[in-house]
Amino acid sequence: MSISYQVILMDMTVNEVVTENEDGSYTIFINSRLNYEKQMKAYLHAMKHITGDDFKKEDVQHIEYHAHG
Repeated sequence: MSISYQVILMDMTVNEVVTENEDGSYTIFINSRLNYEKQMKAYLHAMKHITGDDFKKEDVQHIEYHAHG
């Protein structure tokens, strides 16, 4: 399975945000103020949401529980 995504580093108040785009691709925004290790951790967390098909689920608490497990 091929996943199309782009990563953008930007100054934010959270570690990362993932959005699903209209074309089915994803944009991962990562906090540029994090050190490299934390940026990679944020990236991997975002990828868990993408590969876990979390954008088709509704229970946010359940999604986050499994993403951090």
